[in-house]
Amino acid sequence: MCGRYALNISGEDLVLEFAAGIKDAAITASNWNISPTTLIPFINGEDESGQVRSINTASWGLIPIWAKDASRASNAINARVESISEKPTFRSAFKSRRCLIPVTGYYEWATELGKYKPKQPFYISHKNKSSLAVAGIYENWINPQSKESLTTAAIITREVVGILAPIHHRMPVILPKDLWSTWLSNKSLSPDEINDYLNMIDIKEADKDLVFWPVSDDVNNARNTGPTLAQEISVGESGTLF
Repeated sequence: MCGRYALNISGEDLVLEFAAGIKDAAITASNWNISPTTLIPFINGEDESGQVRSINTASWGLIPIWAKDASRASNAINARVESISEKPTFRSAFKSRRCLIPVTGYYEWATELGKYKPKQPFYISHKNKSSLAVAGIYENWINPQSKESLTTAAIITREVVGILAPIHHRMPVILPKDLWSTWLSNKSLSPDEINDYLNMIDIKEADKDLVFWPVSDDVNNARNTGPTLAQEISVGESGTLF
């Protein structure tokens, strides 16, 4: 599961990095502790090539178009790639509303790492500090009562691989640049194409160039948003299981 992440990049740099135009002026400021229901930027394709792109914003936590209220959002921040094409909450967005969610780094809490205490938070990022392009989906929900529109999004997760396996059993789907256009093509997918996409994002070296280190429990409080949250800490004997 990915429940908190960091984004430290300007709107101008997002434009350059993802070759996209800004459609939504409300690009959020740097936040080192993005939590569910926070307004986040995402990149979507505007044509079937996926090469014409725009930057928009969404509330993190997907609300399906058929939902009667917004209560599902906090429970739908992540979509499991293994079931995304079947789950009623996610399958419509997966077929035709795929996006990239820019991430500077994300946090995970240890569940299986015997060297550290359970729930020890870690910060995971690219070794060169470049952005990670995380696969996502988005939806445009209409509130049945107010008739107001709300764009919401979810991050797609997969089974963990490589160096991250000792920390947690899940990780976000991180797409290399050569797969961006294919992922962002906005045509609806046939059953065969769905299988092709699921195979495409099963990247064997998904941990390539990633690094991680333990960070303070301060990240547990969503009101803390500064860069010190991602600073490495020392975990001594008092932080081990044995």
